[in-house]
Amino acid sequence: MNQEMPGRWVEGAGLVLGPLLLAAGVLTRVGEDDFFPGQLAAFAADPGRMAWSYGLYAAGVVLLWPAVTALGRRIGPSAWARWGVTLVVIGLFGRVFHAGVSHLAFQLVDVLGLEAARRAVEGAYGAFHVFKATNVCIMGGWLVLAFAAYRARALGRVRSVALGLAAGLPLGVLKGSTDPVSLVALAGLAVALVPLGVTVLRAGPAPRWWAVGLAVAFVPVAFLLGLAG
Repeated sequence: MNQEMPGRWVEGAGLVLGPLLLAAGVLTRVGEDDFFPGQLAAFAADPGRMAWSYGLYAAGVVLLWPAVTALGRRIGPSAWARWGVTLVVIGLFGRVFHAGVSHLAFQLVDVLGLEAARRAVEGAYGAFHVFKATNVCIMGGWLVLAFAAYRARALGRVRSVALGLAAGLPLGVLKGSTDPVSLVALAGLAVALVPLGVTVLRAGPAPRWWAVGLAVAFVPVAFLLGLAG
């Protein structure tokens, strides 16, 4: 049984759910303009749909952390794997930061109105922040990790190329990511990681019933505690 942290079930869930939640988030906002004025307008017209869309996407980004850890372990100890995992995880931190800024921008629509929120975002777009340094990691990390996976034969040629396609997913605040290049990148991520996740989940005994119950109960409890402050 795998005793590595964070463990088989967390890693397997990340490998399966991470890419699927990303895809679900993007597909929920298909049909809207991919740049910030269109994304703000879409939120003003249908705030529930856009909140779900960005929430699903952010959850998928977070779940890619154990997914990348699992893939790195499968690749084995090598400089390419260490650099690939490190760069991708740093890039995921950058995407979470972008998700937080996008959430704030949507709240400006509620508080100030669409036009004032658009002007505020336009005036602040591109402002310096330390997380700008993660942009190169967001794009380049997947390429390094894909090369490491192919070099170690942890993934075949097709799935390694599919993993590298994740580098094409747009980065930044209020990016709709529904263009053909983005959809191909999301499909590549799913092709590369979801089958590995199924393999990881099936590689040992099923969890105890009470552990499943605790894990399922934790999500709404954590959510309610977060709402409480």
